[in-house]
Amino acid sequence: MKRQMKRYALFFLLLVVNAVLLLAAPEVGKESLRMSFAQLTEMLTIIPPVFLLMGLMDVWIPKEVMMKYMGKGAGIRGGVFAFALGSLAAGPLYAAFPMASVFLKKGVSLLNVFLFIGAWSTTKIPMMFFEVTQLGVKFALARFFLNLASIILLAFIMERTTGEKESEAIYQRACAQQKDH
Repeated sequence: MKRQMKRYALFFLLLVVNAVLLLAAPEVGKESLRMSFAQLTEMLTIIPPVFLLMGLMDVWIPKEVMMKYMGKGAGIRGGVFAFALGSLAAGPLYAAFPMASVFLKKGVSLLNVFLFIGAWSTTKIPMMFFEVTQLGVKFALARFFLNLASIILLAFIMERTTGEKESEAIYQRACAQQKDH
């Protein structure tokens, strides 16, 4: 029970803050409650499909396959694959982290996890279509290639500066989290 209370502490804090706002400043409280409900609704429509996809990936794709295509020995192919998965993915950035956790559990290299998260956060294919139609091809391509270079550079820096102990702790934490859920 204590663990559950700790897990949902922020949710309960949000309820208390909204209640106080409703009493102290009703208009602000109503708007805060409306926005909180809208965010909760959005999360409830996104998180279940992400967890379903994670579960299917966890069961259907053997660790050996993930390691072959995205593990430490995958080379450039693994980076391209990780980047493509991130760019093709749908949903907000917070949905990328559970997927990254499954990748870690399956033995995907840290570099490829960083590439995946970087691509998810900045190079969505639907956004490219919007940019091309609204801002022009020149702008869209310039932004894409600048983001591509930045993501690759940052992923390499992050992987190189993550020590062996930290790296092992990240993998162990990902495996432990998978067991908790």
